[in-house]
Amino acid sequence: MKQFCIFLQITLLLAISASASGQRPGAGDSQLTFVKWIDDTHFLLRSMGEDKKPVYRQYDCKTGKSVPVTDYTSEIEKLRGLLPEDAQPGPGMISSSDMQAVVVVRDNDLWYYSFTNREGKRLTSDPDMEMNARFAPGDRKLAYTKNKELYVYDLDLGKETRLTFDATDKIYNGWASWVYMEEILGRSTRYAAFWWSPDAGKLAYLHTDDNPVPLYYLNALEDTDGLHGRLEITPYPKPGDPNPRVKMGVVDLTTGKTTWIRTDENIDQYIAWPSWTPDSKKLMVQVLNRDQNDMRFILADVNTGDFTEVYHETRPTWIDFFEDIYIMKDGSGFIVRSYRNDWYNLYYYGWDGNLRSQITNFQWKVTGIVRVDEAKKEIYFNGTGPDMLDGHLFRARLDGSGLLQVTSGEGYHNASVSPAGSYFYETWSSISDPGGINLIDKKGKVVRNIHREEVPAYDASKHHKVELVKIRTSDGLFDMPALITYPLNFDPEKKYPVVFTIYGGPDAGSIRNRWPGVQPRWYAENGIVTINVDHRGSGVFGKKGLDYMHRSLGKWEISDYSDAVKWLRQQPWVDSSRMGITGGSYGGYVTCMALLAGADYWTHGIADYSVTDWRLYDNVYTERYMDTPEDNPEGYRQGSALTYAESLKGKLLIRHGDMDDNVHMQNSVWLITTLQDLNKPFEMMIYPGERHGWGGPKRTFQTNETNSFWMKSFFGK
Repeated sequence: MKQFCIFLQITLLLAISASASGQRPGAGDSQLTFVKWIDDTHFLLRSMGEDKKPVYRQYDCKTGKSVPVTDYTSEIEKLRGLLPEDAQPGPGMISSSDMQAVVVVRDNDLWYYSFTNREGKRLTSDPDMEMNARFAPGDRKLAYTKNKELYVYDLDLGKETRLTFDATDKIYNGWASWVYMEEILGRSTRYAAFWWSPDAGKLAYLHTDDNPVPLYYLNALEDTDGLHGRLEITPYPKPGDPNPRVKMGVVDLTTGKTTWIRTDENIDQYIAWPSWTPDSKKLMVQVLNRDQNDMRFILADVNTGDFTEVYHETRPTWIDFFEDIYIMKDGSGFIVRSYRNDWYNLYYYGWDGNLRSQITNFQWKVTGIVRVDEAKKEIYFNGTGPDMLDGHLFRARLDGSGLLQVTSGEGYHNASVSPAGSYFYETWSSISDPGGINLIDKKGKVVRNIHREEVPAYDASKHHKVELVKIRTSDGLFDMPALITYPLNFDPEKKYPVVFTIYGGPDAGSIRNRWPGVQPRWYAENGIVTINVDHRGSGVFGKKGLDYMHRSLGKWEISDYSDAVKWLRQQPWVDSSRMGITGGSYGGYVTCMALLAGADYWTHGIADYSVTDWRLYDNVYTERYMDTPEDNPEGYRQGSALTYAESLKGKLLIRHGDMDDNVHMQNSVWLITTLQDLNKPFEMMIYPGERHGWGGPKRTFQTNETNSFWMKSFFGK
């Protein structure tokens, strides 16, 4: 699951903020967008002209003046002018580091297009599709996979070289197994499992043997001939099942020889997320045990495969892979963002395995490394600050001294750092303020306000009202943030139905202190209050809250959300006989649990592509939190929606795509079979041919179906 979810319901409430490079400050009409830094004191802004075409201006940080730029063409505009119609930008396209060339898949082959000579060159010509092309450092070589084998193409020589030779239908080189892609490397990799060395002379890659993994069968009933169906077969390990056998290799492009890192392939462990040292002589690899509570970083000699341990972390509950390690270019070590003191903090380690410095020691989250200035021995990073719903940019020295909070004030702040760190371009907003754009100097002082959004005059007939409240859990340990959106023309003397729009997975909190806009959403237009709540395991409370979920998925989510229902019942404007909940993926699981285990609290629910029993989901995600069914049978029983099926008394709509390769429709089938046997009424909608979420006409149908469900359930319409 890797926190993968299409937040269909949550996005109805929240204006999801983009990065500083493409973010508007709030919900006003300025449409100012930061494009890029030109140098340390100048940046480029884009707005939309009256003719709806982009207008660019260059802004001078020192003077505050801006001048029009008429000769700028965005990269996407360049591409559209360069590429033929059948090779337009898409998921398979990659750009060179200098943005002067792109490689696209066209007619199942790789094509190279240069902005310099404005010509296209066909690199490969065979019936097999090249996948996941990646430029090497220096942009003169490409690596890619074909038929799950690893290849390299030398642009200077015009030559393709095959690097691996033992792939089968279940053995892959440089291509991840399904469970590694979904839960360890991430869907954005598109199964790519290879990594260039800095000197472009070597490739690290995963060798995967899926033979031990049980197969799962999907029947494509919407197959092209429409008559006979088609089986789609995928190795898919469920909790307690054997894992793929994985090892890390390094292939030398000069010799063609692969050196294997000397981990034991027969040990049940996960191997991933390699990091090269700057000299390309060593490779750091993360090795996580099957129980996912013991993490080691090993530093391997790529010529021999021998390694030493340079980092070790254990935890009674679970540890995630480290996806944003920074490797020091001076060769001194690496910076890791770890939960080891119950909150994400930054630690600087040497290659000898010794801690050089703990850069931060906060009781709040560092959310990401932005930049490391090794010459100045400074690091820029994002974090929440003491209020976990806020977002800020910080700077500190690598020894942990000299902490500066660059952005200030309440709310969510996104900031882009100028090349030399002299200025920061900041966009910000809060729940109560649409915010604006500021220019900040290196001391953290706002030196210029570039734009200020106006707080719109509130009109109850046209604008919804949003309120951020805190709801205490019944054990008194946590004050959960909750975002409430009220209907148009809200009257506190009237009674309103409520819908929880949730995801609810571990460390997947969604509430932020940023501007949600005032334009009404469907719920607000139709007299329905919506609420989103971050429970104790959402990550808002660090590992203190997260660890409650260990071996207990479903328990604390329903307990905490039930406390939110109790709080709502105390509000005079709530009709507790119309208490709805909806979500997809993990949110669908929580919805099922709410209508069954929490049947005394919720009356209506829509559950999309839901896990219903954790024995049916993949082992990497599930065992991280639940251990195996053999080790934790009671946790699996209590965490299954089927256990509580007899309690259903509300109205439940279950929806699933029959080709969902992530959360199999088997989950919904198990639940509806149980409900049928118990003579419990429910509604079911299958989306033929659809995966884990859907778009196009079926998305339109889903939206209409959702709206109809709530109108009929709450208002009899």
